[in-house]
Amino acid sequence: MQKPSRQLESIAALLRSQSTLALATANEVGEPCLAPLFYVLDPALNLYWLSSAGSQHSRNLLRNPIASAAVYRHTENWKQICGVQMRGRVEPILPPERRNPLVKQYCRRFALGSVFRLAIRSSTLYKFHPRWFRYLDNSIHFGYNFELTRQD
Repeated sequence: MQKPSRQLESIAALLRSQSTLALATANEVGEPCLAPLFYVLDPALNLYWLSSAGSQHSRNLLRNPIASAAVYRHTENWKQICGVQMRGRVEPILPPERRNPLVKQYCRRFALGSVFRLAIRSSTLYKFHPRWFRYLDNSIHFGYNFELTRQD
């Protein structure tokens, strides 16, 4: 079994190498909703994305800020399946001094340029702070996984 620091680095490496997460929220009657979203990552493994306040997942998060997410590599071979599942809390990032650097990072990463300026300005920046992780990597062996919970 890997040490927790090596496990966190495995998770971080996967999250840095990918660009899209699948975010799971619950609607007003508790039914699951899933949304694919571009994200950027900070060193503490928090994930950030931009969304319209009117989107289904944004409305769901306003009612209940707890979410699940998954990030995984695309593959056609079961031996290469590698991904991370997460659970945690989501919050909007409103103060401009926190929002602006993250939005710039997001725009650079996804080459959004000025075409999306109005949409970005009217979007909410969200932060997902995962507290629980399950990492899976079939390249090590079928079903290889570990779980981590971090205390904050």
